[in-house]
Amino acid sequence: MKTDEHIIPPKAHVYLDGPKSRSFELGFAFRVFRQFIKGFRKLHFMGPCITVFGSARFKEHHRYYEAAREFGKRISQMGFVTMTGGGPGIMEAANRGAFENGGTSVGCNIRLPFEQKPNKYMNEWLTFEHFFVRKVLLTKYSYAFIIMPGGFGTMDELFETITLVQTKTVTQFPIVLFG
Repeated sequence: MKTDEHIIPPKAHVYLDGPKSRSFELGFAFRVFRQFIKGFRKLHFMGPCITVFGSARFKEHHRYYEAAREFGKRISQMGFVTMTGGGPGIMEAANRGAFENGGTSVGCNIRLPFEQKPNKYMNEWLTFEHFFVRKVLLTKYSYAFIIMPGGFGTMDELFETITLVQTKTVTQFPIVLFG
C-alpha cells in the first residue's frame, strides 16, 4: 500500500506539517528571500518578456511543440525576450524558437526530484526551489502570457494570471489561450 511518502516528495512535508520553530521559520524566510534576490538580479536587465506556459510532456514534431516554437520565433522578432519555465516540451519549444532566431531566451526552472532539467535553448536560466518564487518571477517581468495545453502546473499558472487580471493587480495585460 502506498503512503504519503510515495505521493509527496519528503521535502514537501515541511510545508504540510504545520508550524515549526521560530528559528526554522526565520531560516526558511531568508532562503526564500535569497531566491527572490537571485531572480531579481538576473532578470531585471533582460528586457521586456513574454512568458509561454505549457506542458513539459510534448515532444518535438508534435503540433503544440511546433506552435510553441513558432511563438518563440515571433516573440523574438517583435523584440521581446521569450521566457518559460525552462524545462522540456512546450517550454523547450518556445525557448528554441527564440534561441534559433537570434532572440533572447530565458528560463525559470524548478528543482524537482523526478523531472525537469533545464533545456539547452536558453541564453540565461535560474533554478528555484519553490514554485511560488518561480511563479512570481515568471509573471513579474512579463508583458503578456501565452498559455498552451498542459497539466496541473499549467492550469495553476493560468489561474494565477487571470486572477491577477480579475483583481486588477495587472491591467491591460494580454493573455493568449492556445489549443
